[in-house]
Amino acid sequence: MSKAAVISTGKYVPEKILTNEDLEKMVDTSDEWITTRTGIKERRIVSDGETNSTLACNAARDALSEAGMDPRDIDMIIVATFTPDRYLAATACKVQDMLGAVNSGAVDLAAACTGYVYGLSMAAGYVATGIAENILVIGSEVLSRFTNWKDRNTCVLFGDGAGAMLIGPSQGKHELEDFVLKSDGSGWELLSIPGGGSENPPSLESVSTDLHAIHMNGREIFKFAVSKLEWLIREAARLQGVEPTEIDKVVPHQVNYRIVKSACARLGMEPERFFLNLEKYGNTSGASIPLAFDEALDAGFIEDGDIVVLPGFGGGLTYGMASVRW
Repeated sequence: MSKAAVISTGKYVPEKILTNEDLEKMVDTSDEWITTRTGIKERRIVSDGETNSTLACNAARDALSEAGMDPRDIDMIIVATFTPDRYLAATACKVQDMLGAVNSGAVDLAAACTGYVYGLSMAAGYVATGIAENILVIGSEVLSRFTNWKDRNTCVLFGDGAGAMLIGPSQGKHELEDFVLKSDGSGWELLSIPGGGSENPPSLESVSTDLHAIHMNGREIFKFAVSKLEWLIREAARLQGVEPTEIDKVVPHQVNYRIVKSACARLGMEPERFFLNLEKYGNTSGASIPLAFDEALDAGFIEDGDIVVLPGFGGGLTYGMASVRW
């Protein structure tokens, strides 16, 4: 079976910036409060006319350009998102059409903030079994359109953006090595959008009571994230046959600096091994890992031969990790 590898990466973020100072004018909060509790200073927000598919398409074009690949050579497009353009049809199908990837399959994947890790595992499986060879895995989210801008506990956290990787057969480097995919469905309601599905179809009442916005139990999600980030890194180390302190780099789901700091203390790892860009973008859910990975490469943070762990955790509750030998 063929081993899968990262061929190229790409990203896209909207131009519009929403700073903590802007939020001070909208809700009862402050730059100091947001920064000390999350590490976030600003986030990107879509403008009129921008959608999930336009963000995803721009990130995909960036990855294709880096690889020098024609969209017609793509075999499969996977879009990890829980903020699609529409519930029907898949955003991936729209991206396929916009790219001109006429020979590609297309599917959306909904696993919230862990969605990108799940998408990478699917791509690795397709390559290994010969189902597909050149696969675009895109994480794209427009969280600003599902945010309750009156809720100061959640509206400060989220931003919009997209990241992409082109996955294909290995040429001896940048290989996807290990995967862990888990969930704890007992926490299903801790982070959710209650309205809009078949359980609570759209209605005047569902709109007026903000059921179509993100609802989160922040305290429980924080505890979940801290414990799972630590566990995922330990599991990645076990699968690699090393100690956690021997993991070279970590590009985690970008959610909260305090979560990373806590995991580092428990693992005995230096925070400098973790790449964070949440200061600029906030929590972009399924887009955060590929967006951060692309920036980590551009910054020279990831070096040849590094073991790089990509842990994700979020609504579902889902959690998982992928490891890459760069």
